[in-house]
Amino acid sequence: MSERHYSPVDHLIGQLDQGLRTLFGQPETTERPNPAEGIPEASLSESERRHVAGLMRVDHAGEVCAQALYQGQAIAARHSRVRQQMERAAQEENDHLDWCQQRLQELDSHTSVLNPFWYAGSLAIGMLAGAAGDKWSLGFVVETERQVEKHLEDHIERLPSQDQRSKAILEQMKEDEAHHATTALAAGGAPLPKPVKRLMSLTSKVMTTLAYRL
Repeated sequence: MSERHYSPVDHLIGQLDQGLRTLFGQPETTERPNPAEGIPEASLSESERRHVAGLMRVDHAGEVCAQALYQGQAIAARHSRVRQQMERAAQEENDHLDWCQQRLQELDSHTSVLNPFWYAGSLAIGMLAGAAGDKWSLGFVVETERQVEKHLEDHIERLPSQDQRSKAILEQMKEDEAHHATTALAAGGAPLPKPVKRLMSLTSKVMTTLAYRL
């Protein structure tokens, strides 16, 4: 059987479907097991539960952003190899979305009401990064994942010590983000200028502050 070749319109429709799944449906995952599987639920006070829910809501919103960034970069990618790498990374980020959403449900909480806003903005940024060229697009992945890795490490430290379910999820996410950064760097990602890195960091702080509460 010959391999099917997709047109740019096919790819665009596929990305639109992926976006709707990210925000309103069930994203396509790799079907990896939830890292928290088999770990008993911890006894959390009401304030601890709200705090953990806020952290997990931020992490879920961050994965919405990552999903949109990868999708935008895949749309604008100039070479099929880079597009396929972005699409594979996006699917792995869907695992993170699913795990965070499950944890929020366990905590009787909700995802960020601003997720459509985070998604739209990140999609536009991803397309701009992709349009700048594949080496810059890959470099954007490297810097994004490195910042997310630090952010997850901070959240792991801020979790109540008894909450091993949330910790297991965040640790696996952190490992995956490090892998994505290493892969993008090996594929030819170029270091980003310092002003771009600072702008990315500032944007992340705005998102994390709002998503924790909303």
